[in-house]
Amino acid sequence: MLIKPPPDLPPSEITPRKLFEARRSFLAHTALGLTAGAALWHGLPVHAASRLDGRPSPHSTAEPLTAHKAVTGYNNFYEFGTDKADPARHAAKMQVRPWTLRVEGLAARPRSFDIDDVLKLAPLEERIYRLRCVEGWSMVIPWLGFPLAAVLKEVEPLGSAKYVEFVSHYDPAIMLRRPVLDWPYREGLRLDEALHPLTILALGLYGERLPNQNGAPLRLVVPWKYGFKSAKSIVAIRLVEHQPATAWNLAAPQEYGFYSNVNPQVAHPRWSQASERRIGELRKRPTLMFNGYAEQVAGLYRGMDLAKEF
Repeated sequence: MLIKPPPDLPPSEITPRKLFEARRSFLAHTALGLTAGAALWHGLPVHAASRLDGRPSPHSTAEPLTAHKAVTGYNNFYEFGTDKADPARHAAKMQVRPWTLRVEGLAARPRSFDIDDVLKLAPLEERIYRLRCVEGWSMVIPWLGFPLAAVLKEVEPLGSAKYVEFVSHYDPAIMLRRPVLDWPYREGLRLDEALHPLTILALGLYGERLPNQNGAPLRLVVPWKYGFKSAKSIVAIRLVEHQPATAWNLAAPQEYGFYSNVNPQVAHPRWSQASERRIGELRKRPTLMFNGYAEQVAGLYRGMDLAKEF
């Protein structure tokens, strides 16, 4: 994996949670709503067609948010290039309407969803999650989405389904043709991980529809795992019996395990995972087990050796 240092964003570019809430509340009462509030606070143009509203979630962290321009301008989306700025420069080429999501495999009622049908499957929630990249940097992002379980329950997984595979969009006409990874990008979860209430399908961030560089029009967010586990621009979700092959595990199995849970006690072969650089902060901070979500998810891995099954 190509490692590049985080950008030097000053602490002033972190949005304090109280200020974000106050601005959102004010704009909601003036009919601009949550979406306009988030965008206007960061000096962004707000277009009615891009707005999304989400109800607050008890699963959200109260930590300060990472600046919008960092969230949307510092990305790993290798289909559009390996530099952190490449996705923002090139992802606009990708057409995200119309978009079809296939949910297939070991299911009683496999089906395809238009993106607008996906938006109607469950009420949107604002999930403010920590994001920890395997490269040693982190962010706090206000996603808009709903539990992945809502989609899976629509298709009724069979008893033989043990894992869930995610396949990302790949168009060689506009995306990287070099075999940096085995395209299309694929990721996977155990079924119990996929059904966990913290696992969401995100369709927006900062009160607006997902920007292309962040995985539009829908992406996975699994906050206790390293960021590469959260597949972007998903076109297929497959219920399968056996552990699926995943992009980074195929590329370097000794470095990127199937589970890839955030674990400060298990170092990457080439660097420590004990600390991280929160984008917008000057000092490193200790990395938390399961990215701070141990209370909610540790039970999923009871009895497992997390150093071996990393």
